[in-house]
This record gives sequence, C-alpha cells and structure tokens, in this order.
Amino acid sequence: MRRSCKVAVIGGGMSGLVAARELLRESHQITVFEKSHRVGGTWVYDPRVESDPVGLDPHRTKVHGSLYASLRTNLMRPLMGFSDYPFTGCDFEDTSKLKFPRHEEVLNFLEAFAADSGLMGFVKFGAEVVKVKRTSPDDELSASWMVKWVQEHQENIEHFEAVVICNGHYSEPRLPQIPGIDRWPGKQVHSHNYRTPEPYLNQVIVIVGKGPSGFDISVDVANAAKEVHIASRSLRFKAGKIPGMENIFEHEVVSHVDPDGRVHFADGFSVLADIILYCTGYSYHFPFLEINNLTVDDNRVGPLYKHVFSPRYGPYLSFVGITSATIVFLTSELQSKWIAQVLSGKCTLPSENEMMSSVKEMYDEMEEAGKPKHRTHWLYDKMEGYLDWLAAETGLPQIERWWFHMFDALLKSFISFGHGFRDKLEKMPYSNLLNEVK
Repeated sequence: MRRSCKVAVIGGGMSGLVAARELLRESHQITVFEKSHRVGGTWVYDPRVESDPVGLDPHRTKVHGSLYASLRTNLMRPLMGFSDYPFTGCDFEDTSKLKFPRHEEVLNFLEAFAADSGLMGFVKFGAEVVKVKRTSPDDELSASWMVKWVQEHQENIEHFEAVVICNGHYSEPRLPQIPGIDRWPGKQVHSHNYRTPEPYLNQVIVIVGKGPSGFDISVDVANAAKEVHIASRSLRFKAGKIPGMENIFEHEVVSHVDPDGRVHFADGFSVLADIILYCTGYSYHFPFLEINNLTVDDNRVGPLYKHVFSPRYGPYLSFVGITSATIVFLTSELQSKWIAQVLSGKCTLPSENEMMSSVKEMYDEMEEAGKPKHRTHWLYDKMEGYLDWLAAETGLPQIERWWFHMFDALLKSFISFGHGFRDKLEKMPYSNLLNEVK
C-alpha cells in the first residue's frame, strides 16, 4: 500500500535538492533545512575563510564553503546533470560544449533545477539544524524524529517520520600526521581555506596531497608563489620540476619537518618552506545527529546499507551523497529515488539482520583486499554495478554506458596528463576522448 511520510531533508545542496524532488514525486511531505540563504550547498562561493586556517579549533568561526575562486569541475558537462535534467549547454556533437564548467555555472544549474522542480517553497532558509534525535522507542516499527533548528536566533522544534541527511562532506578538514609538525614554525592552511593566490605572494609552499584540489591549487597558487612543492604518494611520477611548469616541483611524501622551517621529503630532498597547504580531503561530520548505532571511524560512516540506509533505523534514517569517486549527480539522484520509493512502499528493505550481514560482507571484502577504512565509500571500481543495482531497484532501465565510458576516460586522462588535463581534453574530439578508455 502506498504511503506518504513527513520527511525532513537536512541540507539544500545538490543532494538535498534532488532528494527533495524525488520525495515530492512520491507524494511525501517535505521540509528542506538549509542554513545559508540560498540553495547550492558547496557550490556557493564564499570569499570568507575560517579563523583557524587548518580547522582544528572546534570553536573557530566556521565557513561551510570550500570553493576557491578559480575552481572548475573535474567532470565534463554531460556528467554534471541528472538523468532527466541535463547540464546546461551539453552537445555531444560539439566538443566545445563538453567543457568543464566553472563553479558559478554549477550553482546557476542547481538554482534553475530547484526552481523548475518547484522546490523553493519547501526550503527553510537560514535554518541551521542543531539536533536530530529519535523520539519513538527503538522497538517500534514506526518512527518519530525530533528536529531542532535555529533560525534568526530562535530555536524551533518539529517532529518528522523520516530524516534524509544531505549535509555534504566538504567542510570539515581532514589532516595527516606529520612527524615534527608541532614544532614547525611556518603557516599551515587546509585547502578548505584557500580562495585566491594573492596571499601567497613570493612564498615557498609545500602542498600535501595530489588529488584534484592539489592539482588545481598548485597551478593557481604558482601564479603568485616563489616555489610550489607537491608531496605525492603516487608512484607514477619522477621527482623534480614538472615539465612545462616554471616553479612547480614534485616529490615523494613528507617524511618529517624541522623546527627551523625545513620540510623533508621521502625522496631525500628538503626545502625551507613558508607554508604547508593541505589538500588532504575532508571528514564526514554530523554534529547534530544524536543516535546510537551509527559512528564515523576514519571516514567510515557505518553501518550503512548500500551507503544509504541505517540498518537499525531504516527506512526512517538515510543519507544521500556519502559516496565518492563516482558520477556524483547521477549517484545522488538514484539514491534519492530509492529512498523515496522505500518510504512510499514501492520498494522494501531487507531485514535489519540481512542489511547488517551485507555491510559486514563489504567490510570483510575490503579487509581481504587490503583497502583502507577511509575508502569505504569510495565507489570507483564498483560504481557501474552499484548504479545499475539502484536503477533496477527503482524500476529504471540499465544506466546508459556512455556515463561510465566518459567517466573512465576522464579519470585515465587525469592520471596521464596531470596538470593541464582539462585544457588538453577540451581540444580533443569526443571520439578521441572515449578512445582513452581503450
């Protein structure tokens, strides 16, 4: 029997918006809580930075956004849209229309999506959720959740049958442990607090991390810095100056740092540095969630069945957008469809024991394969099967293969080309791009 639930959606970014749309399509009653004054989440550029540049001080002035001014996506336009709402300007016949959009374009796309989907009237703006707590006994089949939020300095409380958490995971800096860092005299900054290169004029900078943000920021900050040294775990590089880059050097990981300001790398090189800039990612963070049976351990949020439902509280507690190394917009859309249909009764979840067995099986497979715990929600090698499973579960046809072909081609090009990979790909015919997979 179809049912309609009263659902709280925590967050008005991409995941929250697509979750809201899918919940409305299944005739649920929704409220979206967004602590800023516009939709878009992480895609809203905020020039402010936090009072603690590395994000360790729990009492720091917090800024949600992590965008730097020059940011462009790592995915071409076709991969930045939803299955039935493509990104602006996609044209497979015109390579120039496949370019990597800037962050402003992504925000415009999301605002248009929210307006066209009729979502704006369901969003409470300036509403920061400070507590989510279950109020019905754990042994009851139905659920009741208390949501407390602050809006214009006023505390408010409302009860819901279900909660969908879509608060993103790009605002709580994740830092490595570097021997000697407590006595290192230079400045430390996490990429969460990087905006423009001007504050780094004539500085010697060590960038820790060689993911997408490490690539981008190294090129951007090099426009002002004296030297930029990237510490990398990759085995695919030759230590030294990066070809074509005047003042960017690549090294093995940082081995330790000295009180005189020197940074030592595992390849034997060392440099007197002014700044260490961490491009080391983010931690999942749910400070408002007051429940048992769910933890965050080394970026493993668990237990979660298929990265979405809490086995203990499913279907009444779910998460959208926890996964990474995937086609983010499409993944969040399919997760949202699944949640909406489970709540309406179109789909059913396995028993709690069966869901826990599935989670344990995933953990055991990771341990056997030697995968670190922080890669629990990293989908890349399982993405195709995962998205096809979600599509089948919600009654959709198999995902069109071009999504995966383009994603694979982009990843391989990123690894092959490194710095400047976007410029190289934008000059490449689409047919050649897909040949990168072969």
